[in-house]
Amino acid sequence: MNLTTTFENNPPHLQALQALFNAHKNWFAGKDDFDAIVEMNQALIRTPAQELLVQELSQDIASAKMIEERYIAPAYDLDTLWEYPQNSLGYIYALSLKQSGFDPDLYSDITIDSDASYVEARLGQTHDIWHIITGFGTSTIDEMGLQAFHLAQFPYPLATMLISNVLVTITLLNPEESPRLLDAIQRGWKMGKQAKQLFSQKWEQAWDKPVAQWRDELNILNEQ
Repeated sequence: MNLTTTFENNPPHLQALQALFNAHKNWFAGKDDFDAIVEMNQALIRTPAQELLVQELSQDIASAKMIEERYIAPAYDLDTLWEYPQNSLGYIYALSLKQSGFDPDLYSDITIDSDASYVEARLGQTHDIWHIITGFGTSTIDEMGLQAFHLAQFPYPLATMLISNVLVTITLLNPEESPRLLDAIQRGWKMGKQAKQLFSQKWEQAWDKPVAQWRDELNILNEQ
């Protein structure tokens, strides 16, 4: 099979594999692999793995209710969040995105036409909030720690694909980073197992709550 062939007319799992291959190629070439990750994400939404994710989340009463009502918060206004107390989730979220230059609406183009696509849209909308609550930064290794946190809470197919991608790539290109990567994955997995379910949180209804209080209530134990 020619892996450089476009899989637009093929099953979603083959499209996801093609996107993973593209992400590897981009990484080896020193290029941004975001487009390949978006492509992989869109393909995974239509796979049995994403349906399993929905089924597992639905075992949690609060998460099931979120899925049923398909709760999506209005677009985040960073200037408004900037006005919250400096220890609050709203302020720290705004500060983080202003410093990084990230777009809070980066994942807003996901079409919600199923429970599977809703879950992905909500995870995308709140992705940077999860970074803040768990304490994982935005480096590649910290991102894999967060993905391991996801996997400890529910079987997230995108997280599995991303971790596998980074494990292979670092093994081939930066093997000296392997211990740090594995430490982050182990720490994220342990944190996710100890923590309460994060998917069911309506963060936007308590932007003023201190991050420390969020972490305490959700049993986030970030042990470096």
